[in-house]
Amino acid sequence: MDKKFVMTKKAGIYGILGNIFLLITKAIVGFVSHSQAMIADSFNSAGDIFASLMTFIGNKIASVPNDEDHNLGHGKAEYIFSMFISISMILIASKLLYDSVMTLIFGSELQFSWFLVFVCIATIFIKLCLFLYTKKAYSKHPNILLQANMKDHKNDCIVTICTLVSILLTLVNIYWLDGIVGVGISIWICYTGITIFIESYNVLMDISVDDKTKDLILDIAHSYKEIKNVEEVISTPVGDKYLVFLTIFLDGNLSTFESHELADSLENNINALDKIYKTIVHVNPI
Repeated sequence: MDKKFVMTKKAGIYGILGNIFLLITKAIVGFVSHSQAMIADSFNSAGDIFASLMTFIGNKIASVPNDEDHNLGHGKAEYIFSMFISISMILIASKLLYDSVMTLIFGSELQFSWFLVFVCIATIFIKLCLFLYTKKAYSKHPNILLQANMKDHKNDCIVTICTLVSILLTLVNIYWLDGIVGVGISIWICYTGITIFIESYNVLMDISVDDKTKDLILDIAHSYKEIKNVEEVISTPVGDKYLVFLTIFLDGNLSTFESHELADSLENNINALDKIYKTIVHVNPI
């Protein structure tokens, strides 16, 4: 199996195990201490379990090689399952936002506990480890599933630090921040979910390759003195890479062999770009 899929699989498994532990711990301590911020954080961990599970399943499907029914492979599974992750994040954020607003209106029943402090510190440590591992994997093998998990782990570190601050402030009788942090967590989760949804949607709707990569493709094509003109560059996503269609114009007096030899050379040079899955060059004579 490709190293990219192996690392993504490990990231999904580590995320599932780590978040199950955090969910159970946060839920017990949150409900016992009546901390809305900690309860919100526990729901966030439940969403994280789902996200890691979707990462595992999506990666497993995406790793299946191309076949007769799927000539370009199964790479788009990454974006389908990342969309599932984003929708779950938005739904969870909506419920948490409602609960946190109710806490602000009717007051917080938060009871300070050193267990809350311990859970926050443990969460920050575990999430930081998961973030660093996922970031390392993403830097080597970029894909949207790893990106979604990396953002999620980073957000959780920031969110839990805010939760920790709200808990410590109860020592000086400041309770209102608990509800505020709950609202902040909800908005943060929702924002992250929306950004992942938009990115997944764009790929599933066959968004074109970015302008920078397109310019690199054109630069490569124009580096061939035999190419008189480049009519169009059409692209479609295949997983985290792109299938590119290119139409070039050559001297009509060139032999068929010479024309195809040049087209093959151009395809190989474009395929060497990081974001390119495969290039198909169509030759028109002038």
